[in-house]
Amino acid sequence: MKNKNYRPLPVWVTIKNSDIEGLGLFATKDIKAPLELGITHVVNEKFEDGLIRTPLGGFINHSTSSNCELIDHLENKYLRVIKDIEEGEELTLTYNIYDPTK
Repeated sequence: MKNKNYRPLPVWVTIKNSDIEGLGLFATKDIKAPLELGITHVVNEKFEDGLIRTPLGGFINHSTSSNCELIDHLENKYLRVIKDIEEGEELTLTYNIYDPTK
């Protein structure tokens, strides 16, 4: 591995049990908006939905009053904080890239 400092999650986030669904992403410290946290989905047509989910993309839960958003960058998707998040608060996203009928 070229980058010996690789972390699957940024230092501001951890995975814990969620009241929303299963496991979720939670702030390990206060996060001030706007902040790009990292890549959530890598475009690859060989995979279901044409995307490979990273831990950021696989563990973030849905909310209609989300504190994060997805942004497109170089064909991939990144997670950006759009509201200040307090330590211990769950990071959420309004899902819009998947077809819920599948």
